Amino acid sequence: MQKMLSSAIGSAFATSVAFAMPAHAAPIPATAPTALTVKEAPLRAHLQFLSSDMLEGRGTGQRGGDLAVAYLESQAMAAGLKPGNGNSYRQSVKIAGIKASPQASSVVLEAGGKAQALTFGKDWVWAPGDATAIHAMDAELVFVGYGITAPEQGWDDYKGIDCKGKVLVMMVNDPMPTSLEPDRFGGKGLTYYGRWTYKFEEAARHGAAGVLLIHTDASASYGWSVVQNSWLAERFQLASGKGGSAMQGWMTESSARGLFKAAGHDLDALRTAAENKNFKPVAINAKVKGETRAEVRLIDQFNVAGIVPGTDPKLKDEVVIYSAHWDHLGKQGKDGDSGDSGDTIYNGAVDNATGSAGLLAMALEASKSPAKRSQMFLWVAAEEQGLLGSAAYAASPLWPANKTAANLNLDSLNWVGATRDIGTQGSERTELGAMAEAAAKSMGLKVAMPKPDLSGGYFRSDHFSFAKSGIPAFSIAGGRDYIVDAAASTAKAETYGEQRYHQVSDEYDAAWNLAGMVQQAQFTLNLGRMIANTPKMPAWKAGDAFGKVRSGGL
Repeated sequence: MQKMLSSAIGSAFATSVAFAMPAHAAPIPATAPTALTVKEAPLRAHLQFLSSDMLEGRGTGQRGGDLAVAYLESQAMAAGLKPGNGNSYRQSVKIAGIKASPQASSVVLEAGGKAQALTFGKDWVWAPGDATAIHAMDAELVFVGYGITAPEQGWDDYKGIDCKGKVLVMMVNDPMPTSLEPDRFGGKGLTYYGRWTYKFEEAARHGAAGVLLIHTDASASYGWSVVQNSWLAERFQLASGKGGSAMQGWMTESSARGLFKAAGHDLDALRTAAENKNFKPVAINAKVKGETRAEVRLIDQFNVAGIVPGTDPKLKDEVVIYSAHWDHLGKQGKDGDSGDSGDTIYNGAVDNATGSAGLLAMALEASKSPAKRSQMFLWVAAEEQGLLGSAAYAASPLWPANKTAANLNLDSLNWVGATRDIGTQGSERTELGAMAEAAAKSMGLKVAMPKPDLSGGYFRSDHFSFAKSGIPAFSIAGGRDYIVDAAASTAKAETYGEQRYHQVSDEYDAAWNLAGMVQQAQFTLNLGRMIANTPKMPAWKAGDAFGKVRSGGL
């Protein structure tokens, strides 16, 4: 069966190459002097196939995801990579799949003793965070502000509360800077304390029965439709390790406002109070009552890893890891359930067929001329479900973390066109920042000016799993200084968030100019080889929390 599958995929790949569009000419800065030049043709062919309807959106636990893994495995082999896990290209990732069953559940929110008329999906969403199918709920609601415990900031939203048996209602993001404390919680940027993943983790550490996050477009950095698309479908968590609370979910701002009003509270007043470090949790005269039900299954997913062995007798025992996630949201609902188009496939062309295709095109070149250190090309599973594949890798690395020089991650490449700059935000936390500037200069590029990380991008991509393990890591982003028709190109790029991100409309377009993608992949390969050939592994800047992990200080 495996041979037949690989053969079918190989045939599909050959077809995609045959029909790949010719390169779209565009003036771009010269690449660094190197014999290794990332080619557009293989990148386009891989992109076209990985984002095709045949792979059904590469969903976690779905047939399309299995096809994507088989394809990546066969293409890694074809590119000349050695198996990254003994004799295998695969690393097993044990995952629990969880899908809420609201129709079979009797759970309601009560305020002031009266049930609130909330519709699952439209007004709120939830699922068990502990992979347990049935929960009986009779839990008091408590507003805990931002739900943050940060001793180094002198901040504790949990002060004086026993969370056992309670469902915590909290805001997304983290406290805003003030004139007296302009740099608190990263200033205008988002810290990990502001991420929804942290909120769920911290609530579980406090023994809470559940968590409900209040959604706003500004605080989450995306609309309610993104929450819907994720939570109406099957959700996933690592099967190993500690589970989360019995209920994890979100509610719209209007629903939260109505709930608080019915309970005799002013949501805005409480949110204002929560901006002060002296804030204390507030019980809001409301409850979660009834029974939640969900479908739960255990599945095996896979990271795919291939190696270009190093050439130096000593440095070959160290590795540079290039990563990209292969998954997207898959196929959801039934044909005809997705509006007028009837499209049920979330192809994920930009997010992240581009990164996966870029890695394959890079691997094809890297295998031609190995560097002193070894290089690993790693396609990770279930990023869209909370960085699960990279987290599983970090927990059981195929290469020792203290022998891993760096992780360079690609997530959603530049689909608009070539630029004069390249995005390296996050690299400034380590010596990778100076190396990135050198790599950019060698290509006639400049490093894009940093901007406040309002959406917490550093904590939302797979490099973060490596950083938490103490490995210098960041994601390479596309530039913003477009060479061709800058105004029109900028406007086109800005449509992605509203019109494509996590939507069925994120589909491959044969008319795309891939010069920006090639540029991004080339920069990543050049920087990776620079790291792979330098005498010493790059280090974190003094005082960085992740650097303390590397040195054993945490």
